Order: sequence, then structure tokens, then C-alpha cells
Amino acid sequence: MDNQIKRYILFGIFSTVAIIYVVRLVVLQLMDDTYLRSAQQNVLQEQTIYPARGLIYDRKGELLVYNDAIYDLIVIPEQVKNLDTNEFCRVLGITNEGFLQRFEKIKRGVGYAPYRPSVFEKQLTIPTYAAFQEKLYDFQGFYVEVRTDRKYRHSNAAHIMGYIGEVTDREIENSEGYYRMGDFIGISGVERSYEQVLRGKKGVRYILVDSKNRTQGRYKDGQFDTPAVAGQNITLSIDQKLQALGEQLMMNKVGSIVAIEPGSGELLALVSSPTYDPNLFIGRERGNNYMRLLKDPAKPLFNRPLAAPYPPGSIFKVIMALVGQQEKVLYPSTAYGCAGGYHMGGLTVGCHPHPAPLPLRGAVAVSCNAYFCNVYRTVIDNNAYPNAEAAYKKWYDHISSFGIGKKLGVDIFGEGKGFLPPTTYYDKVYGRYRWKSSTTISLAIGQGELGITPLQMANATAIVANKGYYVTPHIVKTINGKPNPNPEYQNKHHTTVDTAYFDVVIDGMQDVIERGTGRIAAIPGIVICGKTGTAQNPHGKDHSVFFAFAPRENPKIAIAVLVENSGFGATWAAPIASLMIEQYLTGKHDTRTYLLDRMLKANLIHKNDSATTQIVKH
Repeated sequence: MDNQIKRYILFGIFSTVAIIYVVRLVVLQLMDDTYLRSAQQNVLQEQTIYPARGLIYDRKGELLVYNDAIYDLIVIPEQVKNLDTNEFCRVLGITNEGFLQRFEKIKRGVGYAPYRPSVFEKQLTIPTYAAFQEKLYDFQGFYVEVRTDRKYRHSNAAHIMGYIGEVTDREIENSEGYYRMGDFIGISGVERSYEQVLRGKKGVRYILVDSKNRTQGRYKDGQFDTPAVAGQNITLSIDQKLQALGEQLMMNKVGSIVAIEPGSGELLALVSSPTYDPNLFIGRERGNNYMRLLKDPAKPLFNRPLAAPYPPGSIFKVIMALVGQQEKVLYPSTAYGCAGGYHMGGLTVGCHPHPAPLPLRGAVAVSCNAYFCNVYRTVIDNNAYPNAEAAYKKWYDHISSFGIGKKLGVDIFGEGKGFLPPTTYYDKVYGRYRWKSSTTISLAIGQGELGITPLQMANATAIVANKGYYVTPHIVKTINGKPNPNPEYQNKHHTTVDTAYFDVVIDGMQDVIERGTGRIAAIPGIVICGKTGTAQNPHGKDHSVFFAFAPRENPKIAIAVLVENSGFGATWAAPIASLMIEQYLTGKHDTRTYLLDRMLKANLIHKNDSATTQIVKH
């Protein structure tokens, strides 16, 4: 009996609740027209709240990139009613034809739907924004959306930071609904590589708008709104002052500077010249400026440090010295003569006058071509291998372990591999087993088919400084104050050359600066180890090349400099590297004014080499 009473009670409760809901619905739908009138008079707008993009700092905490508010005019096509087109166009400063063109473009956009917001006009000027706000009640279906564009505190480091631009249709399709037409996305540099980190997360605000396009307040007091989440801030590994000096020194020159902290792989400077002001890629003129830069014959958009392969010239002899020792065909005491160069049959590789014969250390110091041609010959024609091809494969593996001929994995888009010719390359040219050391002897001195990017040159310098290993070069030091989580930027990549073979080569590199071909790079009180190079260029004057690290004990900086079509390594590349080293280690670069003035005043760009447009920083 008790159970039956309980069932009656429960049935009564549920029945009462059901009756209450039915009565309430009847009252709302048949007797109370408040909600009906509200629905007829108000329109619900879903407005995107754009997050602030993450800020970018240099390694010392100096702000490099920040945000600035911009105003976009948004339209919801199905809500556009009774529009006075002439007045609308007058306020916006466009023609009726332009009005129709914009609507057609919106309709052709990916994911278009009449009920979805679309960008009608980007980046209104402040006066236009103010005028539009005053007339907004006349333009039903339109509203202004606030978001941010980038601002750059300095006019340098454009190739590092990159820029943002509008998303493409493909990027919209691949974004799983995150991007829509008119949104910004990282196009190059760290803006592209770290887009997911920097962009943040969009929010949504629901607004009630009446028939006169006047805001009536938040829908349900913001109950269904979601706040935007700002992007994460990143700290770059570059030193802003060092970067700025590098770009100054490379003005009116074509080439690259790459500086790395050897122990960590952090990039301290990455200079591509000619360059451009990153502020050209903000605002309404970004598209026009991009096209002007794209058409400039000097190719200021081309990231030379990452993508341009060059013959390294004599700096490659340092690596040859290490490989020869590892292959047990070269010892510190090994000496070769030099009768004006290397001679074999009808083959001659010329060399400059210097004392001879020399042991390994001395050969590095004076950069003897004959010496390193003999080293290469003994490696490739080594009887320990069945043929030259097998020996070359071993040589190839050694060179590859220095990060040459492959992408290093730097966290900036656009890295190139360079070119380290495999055996198949020579098999195709000469036929299998029909080539040997004399066929490829130019590789001994960093010439021939060999192509190395400036980033790879600097990385090879860091390897020598570390006596046998490198950490993948990278540009982002921390994300929101925490170390870059990519494990590649903590791991050591060891070469195939034992640590024991580095000291004699480093001795020779120190001699280069103190008594050899690189004396101009010497800095009082700092022990620098370096190597000059003059890379033959089949398309014009030789390239000036230099790489070095300092100080010798506990190295803090490894650097590679290449100046195109400028002659000897000691003439331009070595002084530039020396000034950069001095700046980084001492905070000064003006103690040798004669050297600084010569570098700053030099113009090595021929008139026919560049359009020299005003917007390019030569």
C-alpha cells in the first residue's frame, strides 16, 4: 500500500510540472506578445572578438613587435535591408561599382553564407571609422569589428620576424573553421613558424540590434559569450643591437651574416642584404609594397642566409683538415710542398705565394690550396677502400655530419638544403667508376659543385667551436617565459670526427687571425679563431667569405659572413665579422673607427644590380 501511495504522489508531481509548462507556453505564445515583438524588432548578431596577437621580444627583453587597433567593416548579407547605397558609398568613400564588386567578392569567398559575417571593407581610416559610426543606424546589416595589426619598433630584422597577411582560400579550407575571409595569418619568418602560438584564440560576442541597426545590448547579458584568449608572447634569441649593426654594415652590399651561440644553437643575428622595412607590410598599402619588393631585381624578399647556396671557398679547408685526420691520411706533422699550386698531370690548381712545405697548422694559417688538394686526394684515392666511389661516399658522410647538404631544421620558413653532390651526380656526369680525386679536386678547396648556405657555414663554425657537435640553430628562445619546448633545440648532433682532431685545426684558425690571412679581424684582448675565404663566382667577381668564433675558450659567438662579388675574404667579410664579434662580446663596435667607417661607407652594389627603390634598405 505504501508503494502505491508513493507512485500516486510521484505521478501527481510530474503531472503538475507538465501542466505548469503547458500553461506557460500557451500564455507566451497566445496571450503575451512581448517576445514576439522583441523577435520582430531585434536581430541577433554574432560578432567575433579577435585576440591580441602575441608580442615579440629580443633576447634581452626589448620589445620588437606589438599590436595596433584596426577597424574592419563587417556585413551580414541577409540582414541588409532598405540600404541607401549612395549615402553608404559617400560615407565609405567608394563608388557604386566598387560597392557591387565587394559584394560579388564576398559571395565568391570560401564558406560564404548570407547569414555569416564577412569583411566588406578592411582597415578603415580613423576619420572614415568615426563618420561611419555616426551613420551606422542607417546601414542595417553592417557593423565595425575591431582587431589588431602588427607594429614594428625597429626597421630591421624583417627576414626574421616575417609579416602577416590575409588568409588564402586554401588556408581557410585547411583551418577547420578557424579562419574566415579577411583574417590575418603569418606569411613568413617567426610569424609563420609560430602562427599557432602567436595567434591566440578567437572569442564570440552576441549582440541584439534593432531594426534601425542600433545596439540593444548583450544577448542574455553575455551568458553565451566566450572571451578571446590572447596569443602567447615569444622571446627571440637575437640581440637587437647586434642585428641592427649587422644590417648597417651590410648596407649597399649583397650577402649575409649569421651569428650563433655555439653551445645552445641560438641565433644571435641573421642578416639578409638587401633587406626592407617590416613596417611596409602593415596597413592598407601592404599589398602594393609587396608587389614593389617582389619586382625589385635586388630580391630583398629573398632570405639569403637560409636559402642561398654559395661555394664556401677556403673556409671549407677547415672541414677538410678534420676529415683527413679522421680518415687517418693526415696528421699534424704531415707536410706538403707548394710550387705555386697543386699539379697532377695536366691539372693545376693555383695557389698564392707563401713559405712551403708546411705542416697542417701552418697550411690552415696561410690557406694553401696545394696542401688541401693533397689531403682530398689521399682521402678519395685511399687504398683502404675498393674504389674512389666508396671512399667518396665515406667523405660525403663526414661532410654531411657537419650539417652540409641538408636542412638543419631552423624554425624559420624557407630554409634551403644547399648542395653536396652525391656519387650518383658524378656517375651521371662521368660514368660509374670513371672518376676519381682529380676529377672532383675543386671540392678540396670549397669550389666546384659544392653549395653551402650562410646558415650552414655559421653552423659549421659552431661545430668547430664545440669540438665536434652542434645544436639545431633556432630563433625562438622562450614562449611565454618558458624555454622553447622543441626537443631538437636541446639535443646535441655529433659529427663523425673525433674531438681529439680539433685542437690542431683551431690552432691554425687562431694563427689565421694573429699572423695569417685574417689579421684584419684581430681584436685586442680577444682570442679569435677564424678562416678567410675567396669563393670563385662563375657569374662575376669572387665572393668575400669569412667564418670565426670567439673567444677560443668557452666560445660565446660563432659567425659567418659572405659579401657577394666583393673579392678577398679579408677585404670585407673578415672586418664585418670582427666588428660584430666586438659588439656582442664587449657592447662596443666603434673602437676601430677606420674599419667601421670603411665598412659603412662602402657601396658594392652596381647600378645595374638593383632597382634601388626607396622602400628597399640596401
